[in-house]
Amino acid sequence: MLTLMQDPFVNEGLLQERVDDRLRCLTCERRCLLAEGASGWCRTRTNIEGTLVTLTYGNVSSLSANPIEKKPLHHFFPGSVALTAGSWSCNFGCPWCQNWDISKSPPREGRHMSPEDLVNTALRTDCQGTSISLNEPTLSLEWSLDVFRLARERGLYNTYVTNGYMTAEALGALVDAGLDAINVDIKGNAETVKKHCKGIDVEKVWRNCRLAKEQGVHLEITTLVIPSVNHDEETLRGIARRIHEELGEETPWHISGYYPAYRFQAPPTPLSALERGWRIGKQEGLAFVYLGNVLGHRLENTYCPECGELLIRRHGLSVVENRLQDSACPACGRAIPIVA
Repeated sequence: MLTLMQDPFVNEGLLQERVDDRLRCLTCERRCLLAEGASGWCRTRTNIEGTLVTLTYGNVSSLSANPIEKKPLHHFFPGSVALTAGSWSCNFGCPWCQNWDISKSPPREGRHMSPEDLVNTALRTDCQGTSISLNEPTLSLEWSLDVFRLARERGLYNTYVTNGYMTAEALGALVDAGLDAINVDIKGNAETVKKHCKGIDVEKVWRNCRLAKEQGVHLEITTLVIPSVNHDEETLRGIARRIHEELGEETPWHISGYYPAYRFQAPPTPLSALERGWRIGKQEGLAFVYLGNVLGHRLENTYCPECGELLIRRHGLSVVENRLQDSACPACGRAIPIVA
């Protein structure tokens, strides 16, 4: 135990409880129950001599300065750059994962970065914020909290790109530490998510979306549209309707194109399916619907839902033009929910 705890990647887990002679991890809604020496579903947390430890504290697999539009977050500091860090593994089992090389890997040695290292790197590279992403960031909870506290002190914003399956306790801790914005991937209806993501209850994801909004976190939703999985009208309409009813009509919805990856070889999402999803979102009353992974498409842009004026012109991950005036449409004056 002593030798393991001296490993810089090992840190005591924040959220755990004892159940008889085992430990329950309370980081995500899988709530794994671990006997001595056992690891949880995600393989990043282990019961070592009666203490739940994370094996990935500051273990960075990927690091890059990304436009905030890549998250995607289109209504949060448009045109800014976030230093983005990923680690290893995931608590979902999706066979189409677009970042499978790190998300399907058990923890292995990457670059060790302390919270101070990450924040100093963000400032040195002229980033305006941090983002924990690429694999599932909830598995880096303890490191995220330390990063966010320090980043907020130094004037940076903090973001998460997540499947949204953290416990309410974990989400509350992130908010308290300085989480400013979150993009949550809604992958489909209950049956689809349970089947393809290996036992996941999508209602917990919707709950966390509601909680994030209630706690003042800026929220945007993404759906990766996958042929034969969630591309049908019923599924997309159901997602759009729930966004409208539970999260508000001004919550941005990103409809993104899938490409074959990992163990899923369905053809790429047809543009027509993405455009149909956009029409469904608008029919269900959503004010801001975007297409993703379709470079140069006009529906990457932000338009005024009142008069149709082009407000923010994008090309891929770049903001080409921002015509907002005090977060309002310059043509009709309609307030636009943009954090800037």
